Amino acid sequence: MRKKILAANWKMNMTVGESEAFLETFLQEVGEEKRVEIVIAPPFTALSKVSDLLRDVQYVWLAAQNMHWEKPGAFTGEINAFMLRELFVRYVILGHSERRTLFGESDEIVNKKVIAAHESGLKPIVCIGETLAERDGNMVNEVLERQIRGSLAKISVKQMDETVIAYEPVWAIGTGRTATPSQAQEAHAFIRKTVAEVWNKETAENIRIQYGGSVKGNNTAELMAQPDIDGALVGGASLDPRAFAEIVANTCGLLA
Repeated sequence: MRKKILAANWKMNMTVGESEAFLETFLQEVGEEKRVEIVIAPPFTALSKVSDLLRDVQYVWLAAQNMHWEKPGAFTGEINAFMLRELFVRYVILGHSERRTLFGESDEIVNKKVIAAHESGLKPIVCIGETLAERDGNMVNEVLERQIRGSLAKISVKQMDETVIAYEPVWAIGTGRTATPSQAQEAHAFIRKTVAEVWNKETAENIRIQYGGSVKGNNTAELMAQPDIDGALVGGASLDPRAFAEIVANTCGLLA
């Protein structure tokens, strides 16, 4: 059985002090929960502090929200994988819809980052998803397949086993709108089918596919109960330690 993975993407929120306060409350609320994999992605400025606070915590993993594909060099304002590894970062979120739409990241750019992450021992959480116009135009499968093939080009079967895919319908991110469980399941099933076609069936059965898009405590259980949804990439609700702990608890409530 695929272990569900719940990731908190704080985006451009949380100072160092706020991050420390969050973890103090969250770790008390969630307890030593190991039935799911819990990941926290703070902003770059708080990575070092959060890394220190999680050093002795064996059930919460650290993620970065982005990285550059190059090794050290003249890339002002960027962060590379080696810098992240020094802070004991385990995961890195790549290709988030905000990076694609606001900063013009193409599948080719995301692919360079995914390759660099694997070469450096980081596990990428690769985001894909359609806009509202693309959904209304019946282009969901076309968009998802293009992003899978482009963002994960040249990734081996072994590397795919260390990759997480996050399906985020762009129209549901930060809008309060959520894909219905059936809509989300349909997209996740198509993603798994595409992975089977590009790599193989075993890889498709093993890869974890998260749902991202206005995930909250009150919709977690129904979403996580879908057979192809293996966790959540949580935005706004992850800024409240008790709200994120509720998402963890509601997910664990589905597990035997």
